[in-house]
Amino acid sequence: MTTPEPGIDQAAESNSAIAEPKPPVVCDMTGARDTAPQRLTEYARLFQAAYLGRDRDYAGVRWLLRADPGIEELARDLASREDACCAFMTNTVSREGDLVIWHATTIDDQAARAVLDMFYDLPVHRLNGAPEVEDALHRWSAASVPIMMREGDTMRPATTEEIRG
Repeated sequence: MTTPEPGIDQAAESNSAIAEPKPPVVCDMTGARDTAPQRLTEYARLFQAAYLGRDRDYAGVRWLLRADPGIEELARDLASREDACCAFMTNTVSREGDLVIWHATTIDDQAARAVLDMFYDLPVHRLNGAPEVEDALHRWSAASVPIMMREGDTMRPATTEEIRG
């Protein structure tokens, strides 16, 4: 019986790529303190108060916001809630001088990229009333990204009543 040379098996193990499982492309609103329409209304308030522009970069999309009082805090709060319900996305809010920059990225997945595209377009949709919010929820559903709820250890699609609050 031969013994492998020291370090050979360890090196092979450390060089082999272990694929990490992708998070599911679902929106889990179970622990959310708001409903989907309420969150969209907060986005509308954020954009009405401070939206300056948007762009794309190699990793995702960015919203540029005026760094008026309370805007950075509102953006960070919304980004934190998005990260909590949509594990397939990462939202980072930073401040650079007079700008608050919201950067959203996602995993490499077709449905996840569709959600990122919807995020990119969110500031240009007027979300000032119930019809506009319903239209945004319809676009979300059309992207085949379910809004889920947790019951004990089981995940299930949220009902229309749960989504709309």
